[in-house]
Amino acid sequence: MSSPQRICLIGAGCTGKSTLAQALAAHFGGLWVPEHLRTFCEQNGRTPRADEQAAIMRAQFEQEEQVAALALQTGRDHVFCDGAPLLTAIYSDFYFSDRSLFDCAYALHAPYALTLLLLPDLPWLPDGLQRDSETVRAAVHARLQHALQAMHLPHIEVAGRDDARLQAAILAVETLTA
Repeated sequence: MSSPQRICLIGAGCTGKSTLAQALAAHFGGLWVPEHLRTFCEQNGRTPRADEQAAIMRAQFEQEEQVAALALQTGRDHVFCDGAPLLTAIYSDFYFSDRSLFDCAYALHAPYALTLLLLPDLPWLPDGLQRDSETVRAAVHARLQHALQAMHLPHIEVAGRDDARLQAAILAVETLTA
């Protein structure tokens, strides 16, 4: 069996990454990798400091490696990654003016067969720790777009609400096998 295809769902806060990654995994019979940043915030009751960003990025990548290995063992064709090391690099730059993680983040983006950029067209809802405001969401989204373009990474933008968003993402994933 060939290696499972990793699909990266990337977007600013409150763009539906977790919900969509889980729905795509269910639809395609694949596996889902949760966003490590969310796990970190829940376990520590706070957002990370500047000196913790590299470890969060590494943990995200290691989780993806573990789930990809499990997918290979269990014959799954897809692994849906909620977030990506690139998102950690962007947050590190945004919050701490630290661009040191970008080179590593770019290198870690290579295993993705597809990058889905989730547009910030869903209603913004605060969640206590991770989401600052709609203004921050817009700024992070702009940085994501810029980074993907600067890396010359092909990506597909996913928009819409509820089932329309899911159907757009399903269609994008199906382009891999077309």
